[in-house]
Amino acid sequence: MSQFPILETERFVLRQLNQDDSREIFQYFSLDEVTKFYDLESFTNIEQAEELIRRWNQRFEKNQGIRWGITLRSESRVIGTCGFHGWMKNHYKAEIGYELIPEYWRQGYMTEVIQKAIEFGFNNLGLNRIEAFVEPENVGSRRVLEKIGFREEGTLKEHFYWRNRFVDTVIYALLKKDYKVR
Repeated sequence: MSQFPILETERFVLRQLNQDDSREIFQYFSLDEVTKFYDLESFTNIEQAEELIRRWNQRFEKNQGIRWGITLRSESRVIGTCGFHGWMKNHYKAEIGYELIPEYWRQGYMTEVIQKAIEFGFNNLGLNRIEAFVEPENVGSRRVLEKIGFREEGTLKEHFYWRNRFVDTVIYALLKKDYKVR
């Protein structure tokens, strides 16, 4: 992909992040409730948000992944992100990741956004399998994935090490042949 794709849903525009978005990214990545199940510590300065945006955009430029900023159609303010990383082109698979400002949780927003990203992954990136790794206690994320059609495949014991502890993860996956546009 040479040009960053812009995706639209009924309520959202998914677009490339830029440094002007760093304030919004910092504001919600500084909240412990947002980073509780994330593999990074809560942000303490805006430079961390600027670096994260740079890293996500570099992955896109190197054709290693894509991360969209989620904005409401009515305003350009970023309220979350979603996208693909861990892209293994030779295996036609990638991992999906996402987060959202807490005030927008439990309103069906992430379900709407993820469905559009998945559609893009299968139809434009040539993916056959999309995976998600979720901590067992992250009930909200698990519900989103199940609602979209992801299936739980099992628990990976002590799969990651962060925040000075080993963390189990539940692996979810959705195959292209099982995907149904909703």
